[in-house]
Parts: sequence; C-alpha cells; structure tokens
Amino acid sequence: MPKERVILIGFRATGKTTIGQLLAQRLEWPFVDLDHLIQEQLGQSIAEIVQQRGWAYFREREREALEALSFSKPMVLACGGGAVLHQKELENLAKDSLVVWLKAPVEVIRRRLQADQKTKTQRPSLTNKGLWEELEALLDQRTPLYQHFAHLIVDTAELLPEEAVELIEKSLRQRALA
Repeated sequence: MPKERVILIGFRATGKTTIGQLLAQRLEWPFVDLDHLIQEQLGQSIAEIVQQRGWAYFREREREALEALSFSKPMVLACGGGAVLHQKELENLAKDSLVVWLKAPVEVIRRRLQADQKTKTQRPSLTNKGLWEELEALLDQRTPLYQHFAHLIVDTAELLPEEAVELIEKSLRQRALA
C-alpha cells in the first residue's frame, strides 16, 4: 500500500474521528484530528475559541493547520466539517491523498447530534440559527464542496465503523494497483 494520506471530510457526526482512528490503527499510520490539533495548539475548546475570538479566527487557524499538514505523510486526517471551505489548502493536500467524504442523510446527522453531549458544549453555532435550521443550511452550502474533493464517498448511515474502514482500505489497495 502506498504511503500517502487519507483525508476524511464530511459534516459533523458522520464518523470522521471514529473511522479515522480505526483506519489509522489498521494502516499503522499517524492519526490527526484537525479540530483536536487546533484545540491543543491554542489550549482551548472550539467553543471557547469561537466565543472569545470568533469564527474567522478559528477558520484562519484551521487554514494554517491544513497548510502545515501538507508536508506530513503518511497519515489519516479527520477534518472538521468546515475544512472544505479552505479550497486552496485542501486542493494541495488532495494531490497525494485519498479524500473520503463520509456522509449521512440529514435525519441521521440530526439524530446523532441530538444524542451527542458534545453538541451543546463543544459544537458552537455557526450561523446563530437553531441547530436544525443551521444543519440544513450548512449541508446545502458544503455538499458541493464535499462532492468536489471526494475521491470516494462512504455513506455511514447504515455501516459500522469497521465496514467503512474496509471500504476505504479497498479503495487504497485499488489506487496502489492503478
């Protein structure tokens, strides 16, 4: 298997961290969660960063982190849901990477967010709208970007994380033979 990168993109609650950790273990590659990396660098949660400095500040730190990671491989990188907004940096990373869009229907994302304690404490609003209104608006905005970057699309609504990892590994093997 080639020593490249796997970049996981997709909306909140689609399994990027869970699947990314499993995939990294299986491949014996480093795992990087972009949101966690930024939180570690700044010593604050995303909610605290956004509350104190705003989304523009967070997005700039995110862009810088993506740029810095373009020199690292192999690795499995789980991007935050909005990382696709940094199109230049993601294009650069995608050159030597398998970009996987982890997706799920809006109803599944809604259910997962409702069940996740982090929704209120660690996932601040991006639009100051209600969570469900925001969810639909952001999915409408980001879906074309997810589609643009994706080499592989994995619907996580019905798959176990291990099954998603199998699909990604199969795609990596096929790329190695191409």
